[in-house]
Amino acid sequence: MFVLRNVGKLIFGSSVQEALIELPQGQVYLVRPLSPKGYSELIFKDAAIRVRRTNQDFQYQLVVQRVFEEGEAELLAEEEGEDAEIEALASERDEKTFLLDEALHFRVESREGGETVLAWRDLSGDHGDLYEFVCDQSVSSSLVQNFVRVARECQYERKYRKPHTTASAEDLEQFEFVEENPIPPASPLHSPALARSIESVDNMMSQPVAANTSVRREPAAVEASQPGRAPEALMHAPTEPPEPLEIYATVSAELHLFDPQPGHFVLVDEAVIAVVSEVGKWEYWLQVDGQTKSWLGTPVVAEFNPVFDFEFLSFVFNHFSADGTARSWLLRFKDQPTLETFQQAVMQAIWERLNETKWAKIQEKEREYVLDAFGDLNMEDVPEEPEEEEEEEEESTEDEGVRSDEYDSEEEQQELAEGDINSQLAVGYKNDRSFVVRGSKIGVFTHTPDNHLKFSTNISKVTTPKGKLMDPKKVMLHNGDRDMIIQNQIDPNKLYRMDIEHGKVVDEWNVHDDIPVVNFAPENKFAQMTGEQTFLGVSNNALYRVDPRLSGNKLVNSEMKQYASKNDFSSLATTEKGYIAVASNKGDIRLFDRLGIRAKTQLPALGDPIIGMDVSADGRWILGTTQNYILLVDAMQQGGKNEGKLGFEKPFAADSKPRPRRLALTPEHVAQFYHETGKTVSFTPAKFNTGEGAEETSIITATGPYIIEWNLKRVLRGTKAPYKIKRYEDDVKADDFKFGSDKNVIVALPNEVNMVAKQSFRKPTRESIMGDVRISTGGRRSSARIGNPDSGRYKLGKDDIVRSTY
Repeated sequence: MFVLRNVGKLIFGSSVQEALIELPQGQVYLVRPLSPKGYSELIFKDAAIRVRRTNQDFQYQLVVQRVFEEGEAELLAEEEGEDAEIEALASERDEKTFLLDEALHFRVESREGGETVLAWRDLSGDHGDLYEFVCDQSVSSSLVQNFVRVARECQYERKYRKPHTTASAEDLEQFEFVEENPIPPASPLHSPALARSIESVDNMMSQPVAANTSVRREPAAVEASQPGRAPEALMHAPTEPPEPLEIYATVSAELHLFDPQPGHFVLVDEAVIAVVSEVGKWEYWLQVDGQTKSWLGTPVVAEFNPVFDFEFLSFVFNHFSADGTARSWLLRFKDQPTLETFQQAVMQAIWERLNETKWAKIQEKEREYVLDAFGDLNMEDVPEEPEEEEEEEEESTEDEGVRSDEYDSEEEQQELAEGDINSQLAVGYKNDRSFVVRGSKIGVFTHTPDNHLKFSTNISKVTTPKGKLMDPKKVMLHNGDRDMIIQNQIDPNKLYRMDIEHGKVVDEWNVHDDIPVVNFAPENKFAQMTGEQTFLGVSNNALYRVDPRLSGNKLVNSEMKQYASKNDFSSLATTEKGYIAVASNKGDIRLFDRLGIRAKTQLPALGDPIIGMDVSADGRWILGTTQNYILLVDAMQQGGKNEGKLGFEKPFAADSKPRPRRLALTPEHVAQFYHETGKTVSFTPAKFNTGEGAEETSIITATGPYIIEWNLKRVLRGTKAPYKIKRYEDDVKADDFKFGSDKNVIVALPNEVNMVAKQSFRKPTRESIMGDVRISTGGRRSSARIGNPDSGRYKLGKDDIVRSTY
């Protein structure tokens, strides 16, 4: 009699879902037909295989687990000690888990003598490596057929994100993979290693190396990364190209396609023609055709995340096809002049589309600025910093919070039913508190000394002084964190002051009868720690000071800079000295040293709306967030008569505007994000870590369910993909660093507020992007939900019991 060693339940408790179907007996092999490591390895002599549901919709796991003879598990535990079960899980000694995705090419084969074999690709191994489950003779063929049917249905659900009951028989046929070669025998006695010729290995090694814009390919990785041609399942029918009105560029290139499972580009055509053209009023098109077929056509838009890499003479972009699939393509050119010709054509098309202005009408220096901004990932190759440095950094990181308090009440259940979710976050500077807006409620959380969040109170109804309920559109802490400035959704000309200690709106301010408030910011970066009463605001075409002490309208007319044209201002930020950076929906940035005058510096618009601004305390670094990327600008002048001065203080010379750095996810990561979540990139406003006397070292932002942290030192050094990520199950609504630290991040999810240690962020790999599908927020965390303190009940929810999963 055999039993499963139940290590999963010991660690994960009830989070591990029950199996949909199981084959109870067989052997598991890892077969490497082309590897010098050895042909075949017996993983589990006695094993079971099952399909298991996860806590995420339409996500399933293929699980193989070792089974033991009765009494063997207990005997082994005694020999290895009481911690053996946890160690066994950590080393995957007794269980292996695979996300049930079509990339596995899961299939079945029946052989002479009644042997039945299930096989799937080892995505982390070399090309051709397979896992094989050889069924025991006691397993019936009908059970095997049912198992394979369930596996195909699960793959269908993951691919199309809908129930398998909507699938026809033809829909499920795509997961049969009949085009695959026969499954090689698992037994080492049948190894074809001797029959494998040196010529076949040489041919495989001699295939062209696909350029990778993220990491330099090491020679040892060539064999594993060369399947020859992109998988046919990733291909799609090209869109019929519109008739061109003007050709911007026609160049020849190689075409490569990124395969998200092994994580590299594969060659699909050695000779294609890429054409960039204007096809309508402010509409542009990229068409890629081979000698015998047309590969793809796509509108030229900022959303396809263009990246130019001069090291590999490559252009990488994303294409979202009609069926909703995201793919990353790479064009590789024969020389740098060809790449430069193509780069200018693409950038010209994108800029003209965003600005609705012809490229030729702007100055040469502005054109160079735009090209630099979209080429700043083409940095010289810089060696990655030593692993020891990173390990030291992580060892010195403060421990993560692990507390999770859920406050259960009838009011909260009503609130969830009505659809209210967390929407905004304000982090206190002076009193170690954070405030989260949820509909017409504001939850208050205390930061504990050990970096946990503790629920403090709930301001259950935010109303005007006249008692009218309102949903805050924007909030800002003020006056030593004692007050909160609030803007209502429905009245852009008014602001309100809430007394936080009493949880009540006590003042209503009319800023100006004719000038609305588009956005507002503190007088200087740390003003909220002081008793400073004034603060700054912008309208579509004006920058001004607001003084609540004035009678009547609160806008200070003598300190307003108003423009005749509509500049469409969108956001602003201030330095410790009170210098001001103002951005617009057109994408330009203006730098002021004080109010009421012309900007000292204006940085040209790239065309993408800037939705958020931040500035380092000393004014050296400026962050402007757009939907798809973040602009990092060095405001320090490096030469000329104003060398050493900031762009806030003295204007840059016309020929020495700062070269912006464009922080963006690599196209392959964008495609992987989309593959996992069905969402395109949409960043939250990026922020530096902040603290009096503290150096800015990190940048935090989020998109969909991912928190992303850029290391500023690595960005400036030119490290490729210098960011780490953490995935949640739900979309991140707001995020910011804890004041005075770059180690802890406060995250507002739709129904939770977390404090998470930066140490838990991981490099973006297929595994970290996929996340832990078994646990809602993954890893150790500190979180709390807004509830009703008047209920008198503070109940620890069953789902918030601490689970140390790593």
